[in-house]
Amino acid sequence: MKKAFVIGSLLVVLTLSLGGSVASKSTDGSATYEQLKLFTEVLSIVQNQYVDEVPPKDLIYSAIKGTLRGLDAHSSFLDPDSYKEMQVETTGSFGGLGIEITLRDDILTVVSPIEGTPAYRAGLQTGDRIVKIDGLVTKDMQLPDAVKRMRGKPGSKVTITVVREGWTEPKDFEITREQIRVQSVRSHDLGGGIAYVKLRQFQEQSPGDMGAALEKASKAGMKALLLDLRNNPGGLLTAAVEVTEEFIDDGKLVVYTEGRVRNQNMRFSAHAKKSYPTLPMVVLVNQGSASASEIVAGALQDWGRAIVVGTQTFGKGSVQTIIPLSDGSGLRLTTAKYFTPKGRSIHGKGITPDIIVEIPKETTAAVRERPASLDPMEELKKDVQVQRALDVIKTMRIIEQQRPGQNPQAQVRPQ
Repeated sequence: MKKAFVIGSLLVVLTLSLGGSVASKSTDGSATYEQLKLFTEVLSIVQNQYVDEVPPKDLIYSAIKGTLRGLDAHSSFLDPDSYKEMQVETTGSFGGLGIEITLRDDILTVVSPIEGTPAYRAGLQTGDRIVKIDGLVTKDMQLPDAVKRMRGKPGSKVTITVVREGWTEPKDFEITREQIRVQSVRSHDLGGGIAYVKLRQFQEQSPGDMGAALEKASKAGMKALLLDLRNNPGGLLTAAVEVTEEFIDDGKLVVYTEGRVRNQNMRFSAHAKKSYPTLPMVVLVNQGSASASEIVAGALQDWGRAIVVGTQTFGKGSVQTIIPLSDGSGLRLTTAKYFTPKGRSIHGKGITPDIIVEIPKETTAAVRERPASLDPMEELKKDVQVQRALDVIKTMRIIEQQRPGQNPQAQVRPQ
């Protein structure tokens, strides 16, 4: 059976071949069978006596959805159409709004709008709660259903009703759908040997794109790196591992997972062909940094490889396994939690930066209103968190010059 490990929300998939049964040895088969008799009894009554005739498949699908809804916010059932859509999401091209969503406290919540997409330009923000989609209340709506309703033909419109902290009433956002093509890596030379790399999402091509950006920067004389993971909602677990191993020594642990079933207990260590294990670096994060972003930031923080600057991350630290079913549908089931190298569970907590730097709300609004043609370098110069990160890098480089052979990150890390 093929399965897929997922560590973010609905944009996140990794296909792996795993053997073995997923059934727990401790399951009481007889007790389960007795309860199934009750289920079939109810199913028969509904089929025969409910006021309207309901197709058997619809009844079964609804029953499965109800079962998974009672487990946690991230387990869900994918009908055949949703399962097919999910399989193409990690390619970096899909139709929709460009927004990553999750369920937080059973409320449909924005993890992060993807930079440059319709959702981002419309002004949706991390933490926004989506209470309606085209007038339909989202209470009790599962993630796949919500995603399906927000997807559509490019050029068509959808209205999202949002509740935001500080607002007295909900607000409608009418957004025109587009074909979303996410460029996973963007890089700039900040001068003085400092390279800037922004990673927007962890897709299949991200490690290769990151490697190419680092190679180009290295040839240009890179002496320090600013890695920007802000508003990166996550992605593939393998991509997170491959990005992290660019910066730590061979064999060091990046992340491990623990679940109830033995084959969910996995360890991922660094085995990069080429790496930069001593390169002074700062990692930028914020509330929109989730899942795979938290794996990278957490590992680099645990190993003392980078100073983490910004604000508290989202806190998505559970692993979902995508299991294909016989009729073309799929099961998205929480099967494990992931931990940083030092054993920290990020789920519900997030990563706390070494240096906390808030961005004023008026600055965030101004950034969204700037024209798309604005020079990216000008944007970085006006970015409070970027400028603080540059100050940290400069301090690290001074320490490196004064005390050769010592880890500059460790010297400037707040105690």
